[in-house]
Amino acid sequence: MMAAGVSAEVYFEDNFVTDPFESDRWVVSDWKDEQSTGKWGWQSGEWSVDAEKEKGLYTADDMKFYAISSKLDKSFGTKDKDLVVQFSVKHEKKEYAFCGGGYIKLLPEGLDQKNFGGDSDYAVMFGPDLCGYDISRIHSIFTHEGENLLREPDVKLEYAEKNEFTHLYTLVVHPDDTYEILLDLEERVSGNLDEDWGFPSKTIPDPSDTKPEDWVDEPMIDDPEDVKPEGYDDIPAQVPDPEAEMPEDWDEEDDGEWEPPMIDNPEFEGPFMAKRMKNPEYNGEWEQKTMDNPDYVGGYHAYDKLAYVGFELWVVNNGSIFDNILVTDDLEYAKKVGAENFTPIQEGEKDVQTAWKAEQEAIKAAEEELAAAAAGEEGDAEDEDDLDEDADDEERDEL
Repeated sequence: MMAAGVSAEVYFEDNFVTDPFESDRWVVSDWKDEQSTGKWGWQSGEWSVDAEKEKGLYTADDMKFYAISSKLDKSFGTKDKDLVVQFSVKHEKKEYAFCGGGYIKLLPEGLDQKNFGGDSDYAVMFGPDLCGYDISRIHSIFTHEGENLLREPDVKLEYAEKNEFTHLYTLVVHPDDTYEILLDLEERVSGNLDEDWGFPSKTIPDPSDTKPEDWVDEPMIDDPEDVKPEGYDDIPAQVPDPEAEMPEDWDEEDDGEWEPPMIDNPEFEGPFMAKRMKNPEYNGEWEQKTMDNPDYVGGYHAYDKLAYVGFELWVVNNGSIFDNILVTDDLEYAKKVGAENFTPIQEGEKDVQTAWKAEQEAIKAAEEELAAAAAGEEGDAEDEDDLDEDADDEERDEL
């Protein structure tokens, strides 16, 4: 754990350098029955840049529910201050069919940790949500008056970001209801809460302002002087081929009256369409006036008495590792922590994974070689037994 800067207030920080299950630091929920509940572990996975530094909460089982939570160092509210939530996830066994949530929840006071589950109230849910290649987004959900509001549109993950390597997710919300979402310390999206979520907005269309009946909103019209030429519709689309000749062996008594094949008429120009011109009466695109929204209250960033962080997930494929969890009011401190704890891992993971795969292939090849050798020795032994049996048979025949 790092010391925060003078201005930063850290409400929670856990890099899992010590076993999270030795004390009550992290509490596993019993909200599902034992058969439905996955087991949490504390490890860095099968390959890592720094095994000790990369230890985190590990989902050990397939097709299970997971729920675990930890109490913040102190409860806090977000009024008049920034909220920064940051953590890393490594989906080590990420493959095409991988499916699993990877989001964290920020929860209020009063949570029953042993029964923490899908029905527990939360304030913010944030992090990756992956299932195959149809669902790949950074979830960011806020609660408002009992409703869970999702960002629209989704913050999509690019193909290269939906992999098995560690990624760092950061959500920042400011007192003016603006926000940023960062991926691997790089800003992905930013904006206003009331515009990108379903919160009541500052302004709404003025219902008393309606488009006038005589409003002209067609920018182009047919040129009234461009009229269809007389006889235009009498020109056929196809005509008999003038160069066609009746075959010499054509017998009209047997074959009927000969007719030349039809060809496209070069004089046919298709349906008549008048030339287009600018509409002299065009008023422009009509825009309804706006008015102050009487339901707008603002301060959507503000939550009172936040007291816990937790993961409540449904996981199809195991092998996800959650680490570097931070809740603070200082983005610069979060970036500093990310640069020191996450960036070195990000830079070295591909090389480590490549070496690990090569080692696994070597081990597999050695095991196959040993198995083949053992099978050969067993075959030699069986051949010797057969020779001994043949010798015994010959000896008995001589007697």
